[in-house]
Amino acid sequence: MLHRRDAMLRLGSAACGALSLPHLIASEQAAAAPSQKTKSARSCIFLFAWGGQPQQDLWDVKPEAPEGIRSPFLPIATNAPGITLGDQLPLLARQADKLAIVRSLTHSMTDHQTSVYHALTGRVMTPPRVFPANARTRTDFPSIGSMFSYLGEKSLTPASFSIPRAVAHDGLFYAGTHAGFLGSMHDPVELGQVFNHVQVGPRSDPPTLPLTLPDDISIARLQARRGLRDLLDAEDRAVQQSSGTTAFDSSYETAYRMLHAPTVKDALNLELESPAMRDRYGRNEYGESFLTARRLVEAGVRLVSVNWMFITPAAKVYNVWDAHGGLNDLEHGKTGYGMLKANYCLPAFDQAFSALLEDLAQRGLLDETLVACAGEFGRTPKINGNNGRDHWPFCYSAVLAGGGTRGGTVFGASDNQAAYVKDNAVTPGDYLATICEACGLDPAREIHDLEGRPFKICDGDPITALL
Repeated sequence: MLHRRDAMLRLGSAACGALSLPHLIASEQAAAAPSQKTKSARSCIFLFAWGGQPQQDLWDVKPEAPEGIRSPFLPIATNAPGITLGDQLPLLARQADKLAIVRSLTHSMTDHQTSVYHALTGRVMTPPRVFPANARTRTDFPSIGSMFSYLGEKSLTPASFSIPRAVAHDGLFYAGTHAGFLGSMHDPVELGQVFNHVQVGPRSDPPTLPLTLPDDISIARLQARRGLRDLLDAEDRAVQQSSGTTAFDSSYETAYRMLHAPTVKDALNLELESPAMRDRYGRNEYGESFLTARRLVEAGVRLVSVNWMFITPAAKVYNVWDAHGGLNDLEHGKTGYGMLKANYCLPAFDQAFSALLEDLAQRGLLDETLVACAGEFGRTPKINGNNGRDHWPFCYSAVLAGGGTRGGTVFGASDNQAAYVKDNAVTPGDYLATICEACGLDPAREIHDLEGRPFKICDGDPITALL
């Protein structure tokens, strides 16, 4: 007799496992019905610059700062009166009328692990856990994508995707990147590496799509296996019902439906885009991820996180904005500023981000799509001896665009070295609460951790001046 567990494992490997969708929309039932306000934004694209962008070189250039602090990049005028950007962002400068720049983000964590947690959950990690002890667990607070899943309307379309991969290295997924105690049904869909391989330069080979069935698994075969599974379920559902079984059932059903949902599958197929559009975003992983994000929100996904990192041919992970200088800067002997100017940082970022804003506006989607861009912290005012900048959480910048936000504006201010907040301090929780509020979701909604203690889903207050 075929044991239920064996049957489920075999069926799972033939169907769900074949999808390469770890954490595929788990399955617990939400404790309460979702609440939703009238919203101006339908969805959000969250561009997470893992490693921390230097505010002095991109968003908050201080040309009067002393040598050794002043950026080697010059400020350039934009199409928004009174707003300047670093001269490595010429394409974004033409889109600045769409940007709301927050120049006063602040917190006190100086390592990547606790800062990523703070940036993606809005919560201080208590007690702090650093690598490798900061692996994500079900006691963690939920990430911003999981907030969207919990607060939004239920749908067959997954609420949240994380592309091209989750924030992780050395086999460790960072805390703050999934649903934590909200449960696996609110985890983001993590596709792993969406594309065949990472390549900064142009390429012509099509992406490998994780939602594609393997060659030896046809739709008819999957349907037959689904029928067998239904029979097994009918036989012993009454005696083997458990939370774990329910979770498997929901994940299997979601996987099956996603296979038959052409909008989700098609969103991942960049071959459906024109060559000109792919060229505009950039024929590299960053450009393709930004373009995929646009296609996913068109397909009904509420939040798409694009995690900006670089994987070398040797499969080594770099958080490329972490431009300390010296030997840390990839395999090309580049110093901190050489790294920023290379095509895996500022040129590719300027091209892809400006293309995304332009594309959304031309399609009439920018008003209903909030675009957010932030890292876990900024960079030190002082340029170090390796011609780079180190970790600095005490003052840094982030950006919002579209989704009903007020473009062509600046909120908050830093001092004359972009080192400390001068006016209107903003916490990571405030920034995430603003994202929720702009998308019609209640950041003050009460949730309960595994011990039943009540919390707001987002520990911050929206920046109403930007909405």
